[in-house]
Amino acid sequence: MLKKLAATLGVLAMAGGAAGWVLTAPQPLPEAALASLPTGDAARGEVMFWAGGCASCHAAPGAKGDDKLRLGGGLKLETPFGTFVAPNISPQDGDGIGGWSNADFANAMLAGVSPDGAHYYPAFPYASYARMKPEDVSDLFAFMKTLPEVAGKASDHELGFPFNIRRGLGLWKLLNLSAEPVVAAPSGDVDTDAWQLGRYLVEGPGHCGECHTPRDALGGLDKSQWLAGAPAATGDGKVPGLDAGSDAGGWSISDIAYYLESGFTPEYDSVGGEMVPVQENMAKLPAGHREAIATYLTNLPK
Repeated sequence: MLKKLAATLGVLAMAGGAAGWVLTAPQPLPEAALASLPTGDAARGEVMFWAGGCASCHAAPGAKGDDKLRLGGGLKLETPFGTFVAPNISPQDGDGIGGWSNADFANAMLAGVSPDGAHYYPAFPYASYARMKPEDVSDLFAFMKTLPEVAGKASDHELGFPFNIRRGLGLWKLLNLSAEPVVAAPSGDVDTDAWQLGRYLVEGPGHCGECHTPRDALGGLDKSQWLAGAPAATGDGKVPGLDAGSDAGGWSISDIAYYLESGFTPEYDSVGGEMVPVQENMAKLPAGHREAIATYLTNLPK
């Protein structure tokens, strides 16, 4: 009897292990989706580049002007899970992403899967980028291929057990990776087209929730407190909220749009801290995009 019980438990353990192995496997985009990716347009891709804040992590810290387009990586992000190091994403072949295909780039951005089939850590905010349109991802890739090549690989992440086991990220993705919008469309009097564009920019390429939304114990965003403010992921202090209950909740559409363009608040204070490079990126967007972001933020659920 004991032998049968042990054998049964062994079979169950093996079945559970096999199921876990399947569930945690990296899931690239379907072949049909990859085959239908359009050829990107670099001019449109530049808008996505600034909306996505690529330079904020992948350019040298404090980079200004054209140096923001040199994406050699190396920035260290110290978090409770360990230190993540931004990689080289310049079009250099070998150290950067110069050898990548459009499909490789789409898999990274939308599925968090590397060209060699491994999970990326969500310090790379693909959980937000997953809401991007495939054509915008192709456009971004086309623009990035026009940027300067930068030699040199960034150092490896500095992670202890169990966070150095990438396979476990498959379970994290099952809980947190979705292309669905976070906020439903409002029913009140609002410019629908502007609001829809604003939602896309904030929830997708702009990945604003990655800093402004609290996280659960596993590091996933607590969407029930969307944009309500959060502890700073890389240090002391708190990232302010953007929802109706925050200080910015009383700002008008023009207040927010002007802040994103100029860096000045309605109280004539200036942008500071980690928001500085974000605002500098937003200043490069078309005016209509900044107004759309403001329309979305001023119409968040109360």
